[in-house]
Amino acid sequence: MDKMQTLPQPASPQAAAPPSDLAQHDDALREKCGVFGVFNHPDAAAITALGLHALQHRGQEAAGIVSFDGERFHSERRLGLVGDTFSRRDVIDRLPGAAAIGHTRYSTTGETILRNVQPLFAELNAGGFAVAHNGNLTNGLTLRRELVRGGAMMQSTTDTEVILHLVAHSKRNRFIDRYIEALRAIEGAYALVSLTNKKLIGARDPLGIRPLVLGELDGSPILASETCALDIIGAKYVRDIEPGEVIVFDDHGVQSHKPFPPMAPRPCIFEYIYFARPDSVVGGRPVYEVRKAMGAQLARESHVEADVVVPVPDSGVPAALGYSRAANIPYELGIIRNHYVGRTFIQPTQSVRELGVRMKHSANRAAIEGKRIVLIDDSLVRGTTSKKIVKMMRDAGAREVHFRIASPPITHPDYYGIDTPDRAGLLAATHTLEEMRDIIGADSLAFLSVDGIYRAMGEPGRDPAQPKFTDHCFTGDYPTPLTDLNQTETQPRQLSLLAEAS
Repeated sequence: MDKMQTLPQPASPQAAAPPSDLAQHDDALREKCGVFGVFNHPDAAAITALGLHALQHRGQEAAGIVSFDGERFHSERRLGLVGDTFSRRDVIDRLPGAAAIGHTRYSTTGETILRNVQPLFAELNAGGFAVAHNGNLTNGLTLRRELVRGGAMMQSTTDTEVILHLVAHSKRNRFIDRYIEALRAIEGAYALVSLTNKKLIGARDPLGIRPLVLGELDGSPILASETCALDIIGAKYVRDIEPGEVIVFDDHGVQSHKPFPPMAPRPCIFEYIYFARPDSVVGGRPVYEVRKAMGAQLARESHVEADVVVPVPDSGVPAALGYSRAANIPYELGIIRNHYVGRTFIQPTQSVRELGVRMKHSANRAAIEGKRIVLIDDSLVRGTTSKKIVKMMRDAGAREVHFRIASPPITHPDYYGIDTPDRAGLLAATHTLEEMRDIIGADSLAFLSVDGIYRAMGEPGRDPAQPKFTDHCFTGDYPTPLTDLNQTETQPRQLSLLAEAS
């Protein structure tokens, strides 16, 4: 049996407030989370911090690292960006050991408070156990109520804590069997990286909705949400963790478990549209090339006579390049993004708050004045930011503004880790195409079709009988049970930070 360990309480946060730039991000899809783990490397915590830096785009609210030095677990969890805490040598020095896991967070369940920051840790009968989770459990609230009725004392409001309690309540003898039993009880989307006294464990949901990759650095295994986290530390990509796989690393080597019946994978289509970094490779597909292909397909489906193609930076850039080449229309940086907007910028009055989009984006008048422009963005949620950008283009002298979206209309909410509003808050779910065009003020508006996005992925189209991706936001086809949603007592709590700041 593993030796019991003591985990020190996390130190007081240096930056105890989440990013406050929502006024500039009121129509952006919110990233999920990023996970990272390393086993048997002398610089485990420093490597984990670098990996989290590469995964910062997946969550900017909080970050944490748990390490193990052979005797004790150590934890540093803070609100704010990775660099706010983990660029400091004294913090890394407080995380000794050759094994560590880390997490960068954007909350879809649970408030933005320190006790919800991951990795979560608990002392179990078999010893210490830490877990970092990317995704969302669609039966997390149901399981939570059952566990609390059975006497469990929850220390957080995040669905990830359910996993700790399920492992703790299992009667199995071996830890890995207890872990797998817990996985069999949960539903939804997850990529997990876990750490015990003796093991680093990675797990991916049976449909492979959330990504998880395996790398190697100096002979040590690395687990990460994306390949860009391997690149930053100079690790070699080995393979993707397979859907439904549980992979275990310890001093005896590596073991792979396949505890679920085989299922046709359905990775999240939004990893390719928006969430993954462009330099990552997801499921064998280079994200940058896929996004360019989406733009090219969009040009084929919704060509318009224009003088320049302008991306909405930064996420619209690859699709705009693809559109420009396919349509043979020059590409111009008609919008310049300010990368140095302070997170804590004070917006004291409504009139100043309304200028928020101009803090982040500025029109490049020389590139657009007097011209017919095609604006390319990756998605449209509420339409609030799109409306402001169209107005910005007109104020800068654009003669015509044609808006093109390199993904289909979002008509259904997500329950797997993307922070979308309920259906009433989704512009495409409540308005016709012409109504949406009128709301954002464009001369024309078009979206990439559902079949078109599959073609950009190298598929002939979407097979309704067996779709290859999790695409419910466009189709309403949810690939797993939505147990919490179907409970009459309450519905799953997805924090909606997409509402315009008031």
